[in-house]
Amino acid sequence: MERYAWKGRVKGDIAEYKRRHDEIWPEMKEVLHEAGITNYSIWNVGDELFGYYECINGVEFAAKVQANSPVIDRWNEYMDDILELEMEPNGAQKKLVEVFRFE
Repeated sequence: MERYAWKGRVKGDIAEYKRRHDEIWPEMKEVLHEAGITNYSIWNVGDELFGYYECINGVEFAAKVQANSPVIDRWNEYMDDILELEMEPNGAQKKLVEVFRFE
């Protein structure tokens, strides 16, 4: 199992961002399950977001499933007006580097 973390920013109202996730689509949950994503949580401080999840089949597999999903494309469109992700120049989402873990 691999861990994955991301960061982003809410553009606008954090309550609206939270509402959209409280009403996450069943088909979105199915894609995340299919991708092997578990223990997914998103945190905020002000307008900053930090997301974390675990990939039971590895990060590369999870990324491939999500990249090939029209549901993910629709979700990204739905969230575009309220979410700004930190991206690499090549269009990939920036990966955070783990610097400490205590188990």
